[in-house]
Amino acid sequence: MSPVLTLPRIPLSDRISVTTTTNAPTVDDLVSALDALRAQVPLVQSLTNIVSANFLTNVLLAAGASNAHIDNAHEAGEFARIAGGVLVNLGTPDDGTALAFTRAAEAAHDAGTPWVLDPVGVGGLSWRTGLAADLLKFRPTAVRGNASEIIALAGLGGDTRGVDSADEAAAALPAALALLEHADAVSASGPIDYLVGRDRNGEITGLRIGGGSAMLPRVTSTGCSLGGLVAAYLAVAPTPLIGLAAAHTHVAVASEIAEENSTGPGSFAVAYLDALFTVDAAALRARACIDTLDLPTKDAH
Repeated sequence: MSPVLTLPRIPLSDRISVTTTTNAPTVDDLVSALDALRAQVPLVQSLTNIVSANFLTNVLLAAGASNAHIDNAHEAGEFARIAGGVLVNLGTPDDGTALAFTRAAEAAHDAGTPWVLDPVGVGGLSWRTGLAADLLKFRPTAVRGNASEIIALAGLGGDTRGVDSADEAAAALPAALALLEHADAVSASGPIDYLVGRDRNGEITGLRIGGGSAMLPRVTSTGCSLGGLVAAYLAVAPTPLIGLAAAHTHVAVASEIAEENSTGPGSFAVAYLDALFTVDAAALRARACIDTLDLPTKDAH
């Protein structure tokens, strides 16, 4: 068994308290989640943007889940009650899909269906920022976004360039912690992904997940499809933090493998789907780069 790769400690500030929990997600937990994903083939309801719908579906199928793109206001709530997991992605909203988002989120919350909020473009555009804030009242199981989106959603500022982040993922940690008032787990994506949530004992835990590929942002919808994969893993994982970590690690390992077998964005996109399909327990144990994170103290001053 290969050991977990340990990331170098990246100081967030000089006001930190070392996380000492022994119940943080492990590579064994991620392997178990992958096994459950492949065995159960969860059905994700994706309310996503028009740019990502096709690629997101292919990502879910390759990884071991399935997808139903039910995003009309007449059926979104009904389907959210029977789906394994739900993704609400704010990439290309309009009045109709905004109503569908609200109905799906409310139904998922009421039915106990895990659901993911991906606040695409929040902070840069006022209408969708208000919409995302309204959706928080239905307590998403997980929030997944880039650093600027997470910071803006928490009401702490944030600077977006279209749907791209202008902030480093580490800078979003205070915002991610603040959002745990409204969600069970939160992640900010970047070259290193930062995740926060509660462990099996209910203690707030932070994780860093490394690896991945610099090619990911050169292929459209890789971030949006990660949101769909998070929804799939939430349907089978024992805790939201394990599900969130399993999805991020699956993507990191698959993209690393894909980069080794591609020469540019086009071949990378194909190799990425293949790698999502072939990632197994051995690949996770050999390549997973997950590290427990030091968290800011509440009484720091």
